[in-house]
Formats: sequence, structure tokens, C-alpha cells
Amino acid sequence: MDSFALYRLPCASHCLLIGQSGESSSLPSLRLIGDEHGFVIAPFSPGSDSPIILLRPDVVRQYSYDELVEIDYLPFHTDGGNKLGIVLGREAYHDDFSRFHRTFSATDIQKLVLARSSDIEHRGARPVELFAMACRRYPDAFVTLFSAPQCGTWLVATPEVLLSREADEWHTMALAGTMRDAGSSPEWSEKNRLEQAYVTQYIKECLDRYSDDVRMTAPYTISTGHLVHLRTDFSFTLAADAHVGDVLDSLHPTPAVCGLPKQQAYRFILENESCERGYYSGFSGPLNLNGETALFVSLRCMRIFGDRYRLYAGGGILPQSEEALEWEETAAKMQTMLSIIN
Repeated sequence: MDSFALYRLPCASHCLLIGQSGESSSLPSLRLIGDEHGFVIAPFSPGSDSPIILLRPDVVRQYSYDELVEIDYLPFHTDGGNKLGIVLGREAYHDDFSRFHRTFSATDIQKLVLARSSDIEHRGARPVELFAMACRRYPDAFVTLFSAPQCGTWLVATPEVLLSREADEWHTMALAGTMRDAGSSPEWSEKNRLEQAYVTQYIKECLDRYSDDVRMTAPYTISTGHLVHLRTDFSFTLAADAHVGDVLDSLHPTPAVCGLPKQQAYRFILENESCERGYYSGFSGPLNLNGETALFVSLRCMRIFGDRYRLYAGGGILPQSEEALEWEETAAKMQTMLSIIN
């Protein structure tokens, strides 16, 4: 086994291991993904340093939480070579935020997502132990630990579905707006409601291109760990001439991790964001595996190196955003991984 993905679907009582022998495949485009099967690992921005990876299911094994401690044969790729990048501190975040915020007065961009990362000294825990802890601590999340030479080793515990399937019905969601969970009904700010509305509108427009049967809920509040979010659920059936790869290509990256208008925001982020996202804010999950497709946005994640963990988080920037509040939001999001490694 040269690469693997260990994952637990939300609320499931068991975990699955997908292992591949030999070199894993790199896909040139999301449009080609629909006819494949295995475990897909996609970055925020595909490129030679961060390809779309498809792990073949050469090995498929099921484990209970208690059986995870028996796993001691997984290949962990913890060296990053030229893909390590650097971590920027509070002052650099200020520079990025200022640059992002200024663009609203100079362009027609409505929203941008600004990401940052933070390094924490390696605590010595085995990655499988961290995976098991994340599964227990976040039962409603999609939790995955994957490792391949092209991407390194990542741990993800995310609440956000990008695209999933049950029989002939497909599902996705708009998830935006973030606050700490205070244990009572949150009072959502205009900024948070507007941010969620932007994401909802974009996803609805995307799905309407590929389906005549798009259904959506009203926005509602969900709790994920120590945070709350605004969420809208979508269900739809694909039109006869539609392909799931085209849907994925349209959805990813959603405004929840990128911005609006999408292509303009996407180009701005690639040219101006100091954080090297890699596979943060990409997506991962089983694809046509035993009839199951469940792809999740790679939020609340970290990359595992031999001597440290690199945590990632981002937040939506609107014209009315305040820098100090946005910094605090990213710090709150990093607590998902910090609570596991501390």
C-alpha cells in the first residue's frame, strides 16, 4: 500500500480504509471525475504541485473505533519538499485583509474568502490516534485522514457537503456564516446573513443548469463542535444529458471558500492571498464506491508534517467586514483541530 484514505461518514458507527498500491492517478479536470471510482482528493486550485488525486480501492477494509488502534501499517507521507510554503502571522494577515478589503471599492467583487495557516509543534500522537479522536469528538462531521506522495498527509473534520448521492437523488448545501456556539439561539448579523445568501444564490444558479427539479430549504442554524453556522440544504435530480463532473466543476470552489463573482474572486485570491492553501478548501470523499458518492469540502483541517501540524482556516470578507472579528473567526475555526492535538 503506497497511498490511503481512512474516513468516517457523518453519524456512522464504523470507518473505511481505502488503500492503493503503486502510484495514484492524477486527473486533469473535475469534468472527468464522474465516471471514475475510488477516493478523490481535490485541492482548492488544481495544478502541478496540487493535482486532483484519485485513489483506487485496491484495499478496502472496515474498522470500528476500537479497532483503529490496531492499524500500524499505513504509509504516511510527511515531507513536503517544495510544497511546504511559509506561515504568516498577524501582521501579514493585516496586510492581506487590507488588500482584500480595498478591492471592493475598485472592482465589482461582492465577496472574498481570506485564508491563513498556523503551525503547531508536533505533539507525537500517531495520525490514526488523532483520526479516532476526531471521530469521537465530532460525530456529525465527515472525518478523513489521507496520505499520498502528491499531497502529503492531511486530517479533516468538516461539516460541509459538496455533493452526495442517495439512489437517484443528489444533495448539496450552502454553509456560511460562523459564530461561536453560546448555547442559545444566535442573533445572526447582517454580514453573516448576506454572506449565506450569496452562497445560496450561487449554488441554486449552478444546479439550475443541470436539473429541472431543484428543491431547497429555508436557512437554518446548525451546531458543529463549538461553532454554529447558517445552512441551506439542496436536493435535486440530474437531467438526462447532465454529467456529475460538470456539476462538480461548476460548484467547486463554492463562494463559501472563494467569493463572488466566482471567477473574478478566484483569480484575485490566487494572485493576492499569501496563504498557500494546497488541499485546504478543496474536497475529498468516496466517489462511486460501492454505489456511494459523498464528497465534502475540506474545511477544519490540518496537514501533518514530521515535526509539526499546519492548521488552516478562512473567513468570508464583505465590504462591512471588520479585521479583528475576521481574525477571531479564523482562530475559532482552528479550535476544531487544536482540540484534538492539544
